[in-house]
Amino acid sequence: MAQGCCNHDARFDGASRGFRTALWLVIAINALMFVVEMTAGALAGSQALKADALDFLGDTLTYGISLYVIGMSLRVRATAALLKGLSLAGMGLWVLGSTLYEVLVLGVPNAPVMSVVGFLALAANMASVLILVRYKDGDANVRSVWLCSRNDAIGNVAVMAAAAGVWLSGTAWPDLIVAGLMATLFLWSSLQIIRQALAERQAPAAMAAE
Repeated sequence: MAQGCCNHDARFDGASRGFRTALWLVIAINALMFVVEMTAGALAGSQALKADALDFLGDTLTYGISLYVIGMSLRVRATAALLKGLSLAGMGLWVLGSTLYEVLVLGVPNAPVMSVVGFLALAANMASVLILVRYKDGDANVRSVWLCSRNDAIGNVAVMAAAAGVWLSGTAWPDLIVAGLMATLFLWSSLQIIRQALAERQAPAAMAAE
């Protein structure tokens, strides 16, 4: 949690073989699902699927950066987490903007495609969550990995709910509402990451001044 993040000496920094292996596994899973879901989102005309695909892309980049900075100084790791938080905020704003655009040019998404791809993405994300759950507490760099994985799992449940709503209502509104909620989740998670990263960037200076 963001509170107490200045106690960085008690936080796991990711420097273990198990965490590195876990990151490589989820990088492969998320990169594959980005391609699958973005293609399906374009074919089905689903904004929620596209939003979820972008979350997969964001996770792939996040995990890659997290892997790269393992073992570096706390300030470097916190800076990497800060950049990831800002990029997650940018992605959330993009999804909100594109969702508002879709509201003006409504088209009904393909609910069956949304359901099938949503279920596949949920399975992929649950696998990632199970791989990473033991590493959910740590510094800003490690925690950003967990938050992205959690967001994915929540997002996929939401996409499946949107598919059911589209099928029942015959309108695109459930899809657009879910996309908006997912964008809000991105922004909230980015705020948590940014807060902890800023505190950890200031911690070394505070310790030096003591």
